[in-house]
Amino acid sequence: MHALQALGEQLVALSAERLGKVPLPDALRQAVLDARRFTKHEARRRQMQYIGKLMRNVDPEPIQARLDAFNGVSRAEVARQHQLERLRDEFLDDEKTIGAIHEIWPDADLQQLRVLRRNALRERSLSKPPRAYRELFRVLRALQEGGADGSARDETDIDIDEDEDRT
Repeated sequence: MHALQALGEQLVALSAERLGKVPLPDALRQAVLDARRFTKHEARRRQMQYIGKLMRNVDPEPIQARLDAFNGVSRAEVARQHQLERLRDEFLDDEKTIGAIHEIWPDADLQQLRVLRRNALRERSLSKPPRAYRELFRVLRALQEGGADGSARDETDIDIDEDEDRT
């Protein structure tokens, strides 16, 4: 019972975006959202007990698996992160890797990936902070999670030099 309530505490602490990705029944999702609004200690404590009660009727395995994935605890999640890091590094070393990326994600914005690669290489050569390097990883992760448009980025975040040849 206490373990379910602790799981509920983790759900309350999640961001709205991550909470939306967790498989929850509607009543439990609403109870978690309500718990966020409570500021008084006693009201929050009672709401957490209610969440624990609702959790008794739910299989906690998928919820815990999703939370572990968010926290990077699961081996599968760690392996996916490492795979994306290797893919990013291979892409930076050899532009021909973009063919493999296109095979995996045919809807990927190849132009955006090339721009990020070029900017990451420039940052590396100038010893600048790795902004494009990190952004490239975020775009690859968004592609892997199903956001084929790389929606995790903002158009203004990418530094494009107009005088460089666009490919």
